Formats: sequence, C-alpha cells, structure tokens
Amino acid sequence: MTAIAISGTGLYTPPYSISNEELVASFNAYVKRYNASHATEIAAGKRPALAESSTEFVVKASGIKSRFVVEKDHILDPDVMCPRIPERANDQLSILAEMSVAAAKDALAQAGRKASDIDCVIVACSNLQRAYPAIAIEVQNALGCGGFGFDMNVACSSATFGMQAAADMIRAGNAHAALVVNPEICSGHLNFRDRDSHFIFGDVATASVLEPASSARGKHAWEIVSTKLKTQFSNNIRNNFGFLNRAAPEGAGKSDKLFVQEGRKVFKEVVPMVAELILQHLAEMKIEPSGIKRFWLHQANLGMNEFIARRVLGRDPSPAEAPVILDTYANTSSAGSVIAFHKYNDDLAAGDLGVICSFGAGYSAGSVIVKKIG
Repeated sequence: MTAIAISGTGLYTPPYSISNEELVASFNAYVKRYNASHATEIAAGKRPALAESSTEFVVKASGIKSRFVVEKDHILDPDVMCPRIPERANDQLSILAEMSVAAAKDALAQAGRKASDIDCVIVACSNLQRAYPAIAIEVQNALGCGGFGFDMNVACSSATFGMQAAADMIRAGNAHAALVVNPEICSGHLNFRDRDSHFIFGDVATASVLEPASSARGKHAWEIVSTKLKTQFSNNIRNNFGFLNRAAPEGAGKSDKLFVQEGRKVFKEVVPMVAELILQHLAEMKIEPSGIKRFWLHQANLGMNEFIARRVLGRDPSPAEAPVILDTYANTSSAGSVIAFHKYNDDLAAGDLGVICSFGAGYSAGSVIVKKIG
C-alpha cells in the first residue's frame, strides 16, 4: 500500500482580533438596551431579563481569550452584532476562495510544491459560502491546479475527513497530490446575542498538502500511519440555515438559523466518544498511548481537550503533549486541529508519532495518526 504524507501545512489568519473584553462590552451593552426596552414586560414576569456576560465567565467556560475575524466593527456594534461582509461580483474571487488561496500558498511553499503539482483540491469546512459552483473548483482555478476539486462538509471534523478522502484517492491512483483546504468564517453563523455561545468561534483558513511519502520533501513531512473516522447522529449541535430555510418566510430571524448547541450534552456525549475513538485507533495499530508524543486536538473547548487527553493517556497531559491555540484563535471549527499541528510540530524528531483529531456536529470525529519523516 502506498504510504501517504502530509508534506506541508499553511495558515491564513484574518487581520482583525476581538478580545474577550471587547466582546463582553458589546454584549453587555446589548443586554442593557434589551432589558431597558422590555422593562415593563420583565417587571410583569411576561419576559425574562437577559443576564450580562463577563470575561471571567468566558475563560472559565471555554479557555478562550480572543478570536480573529474577517470583519470586526459590526460584530461589536450592539445594534448589529454580526459581521457585514460585502457581496462580491461573480467575476471576483469569493472571500472563502481568497482565504483558501492564501493558506494554500503557505502550505505549498512549506511542501516545496507548485500549484501545478496538485491535481486534487478539496475544500472541507463547516460554513460554505454557496451551494455551487464548488469553492474548491474556484480555488483550483485561482491557483492553477490541474485535475479536479470538490467541496465537503462534516462540520468540525471536515479537515480530518478531507485528509482521509485525499489519502484514499492518492492511494487509489485517482490523484498524484492533493490540497485539502479549510476556510472557516464561523463568525457568520454565530449568535452574538446568546450569552452561552457568543464567545465561541473565530475565523481562519488552513491548508494541507498530501502526496506519496516517497516524494515528500523537507523537514515538515509527516507520514499518515492510519486514519479512522466515526459519525453518530445527534441534534445537540445544529445550524438550520440553508437556501430552503431562507426561502421560507417563517424562518426569517429565527435563532435556529444560527449556531445552536446543548453544551452540557455535547460535553457528556462527545468527550467519551472521541477518547474511545482514539484509543480504538491506537489499539488497532498496536500503538500504546504513551507512544504518542503529541495530540493536536480540535480546539473546541479547553475542558474538552484536557478531558479527552486525560482519558487517552490515563493522566493529565503536559502543555507540550496537547498544545492549545484556542486561547487566541477560539474555536475555528474544522481548522482548529490543523492550526495546532501547523504551529506545534517542528520540535519533534524523525520517527515521533502524533495524533491529529477533530470532532463536532453530527456527531463526527476523525483521528489521523502521523509519523514524522524528516
């Protein structure tokens, strides 16, 4: 069987950052206005008052301290509280494609490859800008890649699912080298007026180059030892927005068209599922958990990551064993584990093993065991 490698990764970080302090100030301004405008109903017990947020609450609930976004001013405006991203003409590069191209160029440079070396482009993310034409085909065209491209969505697990799809196609001879891109504008589907979730997401794009390990170049190459995927249906994380919902008049303005979740249920159900997936995967490959040098986890929530790593290792992980980037990037959906991998792998030695793992809505989870080549 052909050995496949991740030969390069790339990262695009948006130009704007929002601190917890800024976000909480905006949210609390909205809460004060809401409670004042509905004071009579609230006093009569006909409407509940909204509770203010705090930076301490956000950090305790998530471990997040800031996030990057593609547009800042309108998110922080208490009268708007969502990004305003101008539409582009059809002959212009879309914003998702633009982010993808930036991350892809970074990954190609790290892999020592040209766009013309790529003959498969997969855009794998939670938040696609449109139904068609596929963003991947637009990225393929903008970069000058050959072959084919397509979009896929497995929510926060899209990156690891995309890696397996790309690796399988290369092994089957349907592609020579693949580019898996994860552009995420999560701020566009986040309800910034919901105290329990207004702080969760950030925007970013990541990219990975996959090719036969025999042709991978440079010190950044990692062989994919094995991949394992799992899905299990759940409504506990959901977003009902889509072109059919948007066309229905009764759907306008409803909060279920944005991100909604039952956070406690998600924690209770997803953490053991993901830990078990990793343990099963390692057991199938006859690898002891102690043999894994690093876990690049999804970066959804600090507590979830720590709990999963603890269940897998049987002890508390060190910061080096399970690096965290969500404190500055927040939850970036499919891109989170790739950001962690991109930023924290250079220090490992040839032969070291690691696990890239993502998990999220669906439920879905993907585990990719990798071994450093050079």
